Amino acid sequence: MDVYKIQGQKRLQGTIKVSGAKNSAVALIPASILANSKVTIEGLPEILDVWTLKSLLEEIGGQVSFEDGTMSIDPTAMIDMPLPNGNVKKLRASYYLMGAMLGRFKKAVIGLPGGCYLGPRPIDQHIKGFEALGAKVTNEHGAIYLRADELRGAKIYLDVSSVGATINIMLAAVLAKGQTIIENAAKEPEIIDVATLLTSMGASIKGAGTNVIRIDGVEELHGTEHTIIPDRIEAGTYMIMAAAIGDGVTIDNVIPLHVEPLTAKLREMGVEVQELEEKIHIPKVESMKPVDIKTLVYPGFPTDLQQPFSVLQTQAIGTSVVTDTIYTARFKHIAEFNSMGAKGKVEGRTSIINGPTPLTGATVVASDLRAGAALVIAGLLAKGETEIHDIYHIERGYSNIIEKLKKLGAGIDRVSLSEVVTKEEK
Repeated sequence: MDVYKIQGQKRLQGTIKVSGAKNSAVALIPASILANSKVTIEGLPEILDVWTLKSLLEEIGGQVSFEDGTMSIDPTAMIDMPLPNGNVKKLRASYYLMGAMLGRFKKAVIGLPGGCYLGPRPIDQHIKGFEALGAKVTNEHGAIYLRADELRGAKIYLDVSSVGATINIMLAAVLAKGQTIIENAAKEPEIIDVATLLTSMGASIKGAGTNVIRIDGVEELHGTEHTIIPDRIEAGTYMIMAAAIGDGVTIDNVIPLHVEPLTAKLREMGVEVQELEEKIHIPKVESMKPVDIKTLVYPGFPTDLQQPFSVLQTQAIGTSVVTDTIYTARFKHIAEFNSMGAKGKVEGRTSIINGPTPLTGATVVASDLRAGAALVIAGLLAKGETEIHDIYHIERGYSNIIEKLKKLGAGIDRVSLSEVVTKEEK
């Protein structure tokens, strides 16, 4: 088992480049199943979720290569092999295999998805969409069985504006007969990215990025080449890091529009955010004012950034409040912060943080992906050494994070726990 060792209070300076969007990658890769020839996706992040999806496509007969961020997928020999266990349990987004395999084969068997536990995250809206298209869906022995004689377009109203359900229904509907209309669709940039790939493959999709998406089914989809969008959550994480412990940091490969909710809150705190065409520069911050945030679906403040943002709230002069309307269990990082000297408490869907408080290095545990990112920022800011456990969560979403942070001057290393124990014994 490996851990991150961080020597804190080393000021960061320089340029850090953002990788391709994790939340696009985990949908773009399954979408390739729908093609009748090779699909090439460029700019993918080299993270655990991407490698897991590569293995899953190979399990069902795909010929897949992945090198330097480019994945080439030949789906022609793929079969509708059941995937009830194994790799599907390693990531939440394995559910996109349901829509893609249902669309191509008219049947699928997929184990219930895994990933970070952030409270109840039902897939009922996905199933509602599949059933509206004509599939029979059952839960048998912990796996979802999907079967359809044929798929026909339908009007589907999502009770919750779900990114996952919106994309999954798109995947199932592009080869269905007739027109599918998704109402109350999610608007996230990752949905537009997936729609762009599918359209390049020959799909007919209109309205992606709005709350109504219209899909006219086509007979077949062909191979294509596609470049993924930058990861707005990774970009936001590094913007927060720059505000916390930077002496002038430039974040490269960013679409400023995608991080506007964070930019607005940083400026409200007193952080200067300089926007360039595909870059954002954050100069050294002298002091920060407290701000309250409330997570909302896009274009609101993203739930994926509330945990990293909470680090800044520990340094603001006054009381800050975070309300997470998306995930109820996304506050486990507060207890870890408190072990480092923060003053935070959790009340239901809300965390309350009083600052400023100096942070001191401690041994902490990453409970999920974004909590892990928050602990990295806290460790960089803290006095002394911080040891972060369960770092596999972090590496599910941040490509080459150690190398990137070292280039900025961070004191961070990935070490095996056996090395740590041996040194302590000496």
